[in-house]
Amino acid sequence: MNRVVVVPGLRTPFLRANTHFKDVKAFELLRHVLIASVNKVDNLSRNDISYVVAGQTFHTDNSNIARDSVLTAGFDVSKTGAHSVTMACISANQAITSVASLIATNEIDCGIGCGVDTLSDPPIRVTRALRRWLLDMNKVKGNSKRIGMLFKLRPSMAFGFEAPPIAEFTTNETMGQSCDRVTKAFNVSREEQDKFGVRSHEMADKAQKAGLLSDVAPMLVPKVGLVDKDNGIRLTTYEKIAQLKPAFTKTGTATASNSSYLTDGASATVLMSEAKAKKLGLKPQIVIKDYTYAAIDPKEHLLLGPAHATTKLLKKNNLTLRDIDVFEVHEAFSGQVLANLKAMDSEEYSQTKIGTKKLGLIPMEKLNTWGG
Repeated sequence: MNRVVVVPGLRTPFLRANTHFKDVKAFELLRHVLIASVNKVDNLSRNDISYVVAGQTFHTDNSNIARDSVLTAGFDVSKTGAHSVTMACISANQAITSVASLIATNEIDCGIGCGVDTLSDPPIRVTRALRRWLLDMNKVKGNSKRIGMLFKLRPSMAFGFEAPPIAEFTTNETMGQSCDRVTKAFNVSREEQDKFGVRSHEMADKAQKAGLLSDVAPMLVPKVGLVDKDNGIRLTTYEKIAQLKPAFTKTGTATASNSSYLTDGASATVLMSEAKAKKLGLKPQIVIKDYTYAAIDPKEHLLLGPAHATTKLLKKNNLTLRDIDVFEVHEAFSGQVLANLKAMDSEEYSQTKIGTKKLGLIPMEKLNTWGG
């Protein structure tokens, strides 16, 4: 098996939906970071990239956004293959590890794992009834039959729209509702969530001011200008956000301030074999040694994937919390992160649900140190 290494990758600024990127298409965001990421790496050209995998949660104009972005970014269209993956919040991680697997098994020696979403342009569809009518109308020939079809059109069909499927398919539960449920199950208080939310924005602000968020590829946007930093960081106080009402369920504790904002953005990670990196004279930043994914019950355990995957991965590699310097836990909600921490530190949950002894409590000073 080849050793898989990571060299510098880049991302667009991550912006609140319906702000500076509201008129930028998803493939344009992804194309931008693909080009910028290759250009950043010394001695690397687009011809070196054998494969691209892109993760996306909401599909809009592109059924295979990875391939469409590659085609419009100037890669070798006869050499650089590409496909897209969808695994909700972990889609881009799946893209990265898919490329890593291709390199490890010697299928390719260099590729890019990436991700993109634009919540300014979600996939809004007309109703099923109107779709059926439009398809039937397209088959009708002759003016008289077309006029007859018009009489079959109903106001409910013409003005009905279907919102993006943000709920889990089998439970019809939104992530916010799931968060309220798991925080209740693990006794995560509203105060804990609000204070963690304030901390997250404070950590992101410190990282931005310290120049640590240097992986941003500035993007020139028509009618806007150069966009070069995230715009979702909001400094506030616990006392102020404690006054907000629940956002998802009447008795819940997830609010607009302890939840992540809807985002537009794209990112790319350049991966290659260690031999390829040496050939190009590059010093890799990271070696990917192992990874895992956790399939869990979407009703009882949705949002608790990090607790399952982290515990299994560390124990598989005979590592403890003391061996890790930094943990990055996906932060959709403050309550979601805190529930995962408590799950990993719960002997009962670890034994009965994860199937092993508890991992312990991740020290806060090691967790999401640049914000979430």
